[in-house]
Amino acid sequence: MRRPERIEIVEVGPRDGLQNESVQVATADKIRFVDLLSAAGFREIEVSSFVSARWIPQLADAAEVFAAIKRAPGVTYSALVPNEAGLERALAADVGKVAIFVAASESFSRRNINASIGESLERVAPVIRAAAGARIPVRGYVSCVVACPFEGPIDPGAVGAVVGRLLDLGVDEIDLGETIGVAVPDEIERLYAALAPLIAPERTTLHLHDTRGTALACVDRALALGVRRFDASCAGLGGCPYAPGASGNLATEDLVYFCERSSIATGVDRAALRAAGRHIAAALGRTPPGRVFRAEEGAEQGVGGGPVAPRADAPR
Repeated sequence: MRRPERIEIVEVGPRDGLQNESVQVATADKIRFVDLLSAAGFREIEVSSFVSARWIPQLADAAEVFAAIKRAPGVTYSALVPNEAGLERALAADVGKVAIFVAASESFSRRNINASIGESLERVAPVIRAAAGARIPVRGYVSCVVACPFEGPIDPGAVGAVVGRLLDLGVDEIDLGETIGVAVPDEIERLYAALAPLIAPERTTLHLHDTRGTALACVDRALALGVRRFDASCAGLGGCPYAPGASGNLATEDLVYFCERSSIATGVDRAALRAAGRHIAAALGRTPPGRVFRAEEGAEQGVGGGPVAPRADAPR
């Protein structure tokens, strides 16, 4: 199967990564983190979330972070918003894109936001309309696209029903979240087969978690299916709230390394990315779980072998 020459990576560490971290990160460290990621070459960085500080205190300083980051030309700085009030705050902070979220699991939706899937779609509808009126693109996150921590496997048809509703409501992007990190490649293929009548793979973003170490295998299958855009989190920040102690988001370094060794361009500078990872690791006071990050940090400290150089023909 022919792999693409290039993919795009959306860096979600500052939002999806940090929101699950128990250590409170100083605002100045978040600002520096985003600035270092900007220097690494990402075209989109999810900076924060305009949710109630009562629910996610880690991201209570979203407006302050947006006000102080150094915005690089050509980079979209996005934020998640839960409702119209959050959208108003995001617009005031001059975000470049907003994200709304729903789930393909009734149980997850009720436990996460205390609403059914239908009610959650009704809640985000005015947000999507208002964002369109402000000419701000909207990303539609769909959680639990393969499995739910409460219900188990999710029927791909149920995912399709939610995706169809979001497209009807006018979202600009569909982001498919494999929330708990259980997927294997065949499940990713079944998911995209179910979505085929609604949306082409290249029009989606795939958001994988690496809880069981299968994320890169799923990336490989997704590439063969036509997916060209992936979320990832610097150094694997985030954890998995439904599997205590387990790794969470697919680590950006792991994805970039995989792509470099496979002659797929990402536009991301690994040295600059590593600097961002080192900064946030110091702010958290621990080494995040990303495999490549740990391997290269360990190699520099004399633990294990040195880092493997990229193939000579790999795009930089």
